[in-house]
Amino acid sequence: MILPIYIYGQPVLRKVAEDIPQDYPGLQQLIADMWETLAESDGIGLAAPQIGKSIRVVVIDLDVLSEDLPEYKGFRKVFINAHIVEFDDSQTDTSEEGCLSLPAIHEKVERPTRIHVKWLDEQMQPHDEWVEGYLARVMQHEFDHLEGHMFIDRISPLRKQLIKSKLRSLMQGRYRCSYKTKAIMK
Repeated sequence: MILPIYIYGQPVLRKVAEDIPQDYPGLQQLIADMWETLAESDGIGLAAPQIGKSIRVVVIDLDVLSEDLPEYKGFRKVFINAHIVEFDDSQTDTSEEGCLSLPAIHEKVERPTRIHVKWLDEQMQPHDEWVEGYLARVMQHEFDHLEGHMFIDRISPLRKQLIKSKLRSLMQGRYRCSYKTKAIMK
């Protein structure tokens, strides 16, 4: 089932998400719904808070970029109870980011190129590894949602001031989007 994407201003986007137990009810259906919602919205990543659930579940599909980034051919993964353990700040990269919860807003964000992450996969098997490159950027973006952060929190105060009216429009439900959304209507 395609779920609505929660838009900037929804309180769930600013909460720290909870780890879930291994027997979380309806988890496989939730994951299937997240995959379907992600595909419908033409995104590459979706965190549970973006569909109104304050739990630590993320889906990432980099296969859609495999024509330009062949190393991600077939890359579709679920991350449960994901946490960034450590950032390797010795090298950073600045690239433009967008977000399904912030339609039509794109800004340059500086992030470390290498991170240490822990998570469980769909079979609840633990993973603990260092990740680098584009995947590290996507994971940081999506895992930020689990901590109640959004990429606009990582831009300069000047850039944030310049997009203030766009953010206000999102909060007022004044935006156009090709996918199903849920905004705060004031």
